[in-house]
Amino acid sequence: MSNSVMKAGFVRGRQRFLCKACNYHFTEERPAGLLTERRRRQTTIGDVAKAVGVALSTVSRALNGNTDISPTTRQAILDMAKQMDYHPNLLAQSLKSRETHTLGVIIPDIERPFFAKVVSGIQDVASESGYRVMICQSKESYETEVSNVQALVASQVDGLLICHSRETENFDHVKPQACRGIPVVHFDRVSNEVNSAKVILDDWNGAYNVTEHLIQQGARRIAILAGPESLLISRNRLTGYQHALKRHHLPLRPEYEVHIEFQTDEAVTALDKWLALPEPPDAIFAINYTNAFDLLVALKKRGVRVPQDMAVVGFGDEFMASMIEPGLTTVDLHPYRIGQQAARLFLEQVKQKEFFQPRTLVISGDLIIRQSSLKGLGESFRLSI
Repeated sequence: MSNSVMKAGFVRGRQRFLCKACNYHFTEERPAGLLTERRRRQTTIGDVAKAVGVALSTVSRALNGNTDISPTTRQAILDMAKQMDYHPNLLAQSLKSRETHTLGVIIPDIERPFFAKVVSGIQDVASESGYRVMICQSKESYETEVSNVQALVASQVDGLLICHSRETENFDHVKPQACRGIPVVHFDRVSNEVNSAKVILDDWNGAYNVTEHLIQQGARRIAILAGPESLLISRNRLTGYQHALKRHHLPLRPEYEVHIEFQTDEAVTALDKWLALPEPPDAIFAINYTNAFDLLVALKKRGVRVPQDMAVVGFGDEFMASMIEPGLTTVDLHPYRIGQQAARLFLEQVKQKEFFQPRTLVISGDLIIRQSSLKGLGESFRLSI
């Protein structure tokens, strides 16, 4: 090589040169087959060692932060690793340590703000402890959920955090034998068949307080738009509602209890049936906040005033609840906190290993009272429940 030409790093895995005489950078042409091979093959520490002219062990120590090599050599190795786009082989590391430092998370629907906030809470806690997060969504399908679990287990994740789909009634796929002993943490929609750590909402008390609030506003004919009967959260919210009615000596009227799959058309159909009754409800409790939005829109189209003619409350809070007119009375479920606690339960299980005793954490929500339930149309406020 001429003295006027010197090496000047790498570009896309190809040696870069500088002609000092003409101040021009260029790369060496290589056969097409070799270029294809370079693109396909990941840069190794051997490549870095050869480029710098040091031993493999020296590169390894430099990349791992050891201080038993000279600062000049260490910096040269780090610079070359960056130029050659070197990344550690995570698969090789995981085979050696039997850990991938990866958490698998399965949620029903990433488009729902509730689950997006849960994932954010998980991500923040996991990242602080050096874990990456792999997210799968079941789209409310049992078969997809099972497939997601199998894929994550096969990928050797260190833990599995899961909220079950609406369709899930069989939980064999998250039992220890199916998950090969991987720690499992349930959140929100949980399974009592599996002895796992859990983060759940205080659904019963939340529903009780929402219903009692309606009663305090003068409502006496309160309907409930419940979810699928197979869902534990649906049953818990229904019993909380029923207990509040009993406590205030109001009758349980079967025609006021409707179970749906949380679909908009189902919510509107239930509303029309209630409006056609000889004694329509004077308030509706939708256990899912998206259905509460559906009701507010449908009532407006039908000329029914909210809350003067009919009050509406939901369960679960997001920014639209305060933006819609009238503002929706609902329960803030603190989804970010749910995600944080679920990730912390996993880390606790990893730390304690065989001494870990699965436990259940209960997250209490805040009742946020807005205009959709205030007969006097007063100011909104928040109550801890």
